[in-house]
Amino acid sequence: MLFGSIFVETLFGFVMLFILAKVLGKTQIKQLTAFDFISALILGELVGNALYDDQVGIKDIGFAVLLWGTLLYVTELITQRYKKTRSMLEGRPSIIIHKGKLQREEMKKGKLDINQLLHLLRSKDTFSVQEVDYAILETDGTVSVLKKTAYQQPTRHELNLPIEEVVLPFMLINDGEIIWDSLEEIGKDEAWLEQELKKQEIASVKEVFYAEYSRERPLYIQGY
Repeated sequence: MLFGSIFVETLFGFVMLFILAKVLGKTQIKQLTAFDFISALILGELVGNALYDDQVGIKDIGFAVLLWGTLLYVTELITQRYKKTRSMLEGRPSIIIHKGKLQREEMKKGKLDINQLLHLLRSKDTFSVQEVDYAILETDGTVSVLKKTAYQQPTRHELNLPIEEVVLPFMLINDGEIIWDSLEEIGKDEAWLEQELKKQEIASVKEVFYAEYSRERPLYIQGY
């Protein structure tokens, strides 16, 4: 009975947290602010502690998760409607490099030392502070970097090259299965796909680990 109860409550808590994540939106997962981090810890504690407490049932878990989820949702609505509350609840980006100069006070406010800053810059393909004109510490702890013009990559416009249309590649086969949505998006059918496979001497979709379609290029295929 104990293991059965833990199984049911774990499954219920998983479903509740999954629904909550879907309702709050994808930005809550990617842009993890300090407030969101605390929320995630509390939700984990609510579900985790309830699993091993005999006096706590599914109704108690559901109520706690629903209540906390409602508070998060209301907080999100407040920050969207009232702009003045955003800096308090979500934080505010701060400029930590201004015109090539490190801003020590802003770094102190963000609890950011030079080693952490260099690590964040390297994640943006920047290996020296001297390459940076502006750097902004975002509310989710990442750094946005604007390099000095001498270190920026030239664009097609600057090189006077003709502008080309951006083409989005589509995954057509994943682990031996056809991605029907992608096939419909490019305006092709299964017969066309099979014909393309035969051109590369592949008899069946089941033999393909990954296939990618990009306009004006041959179908890229990788087998097992």
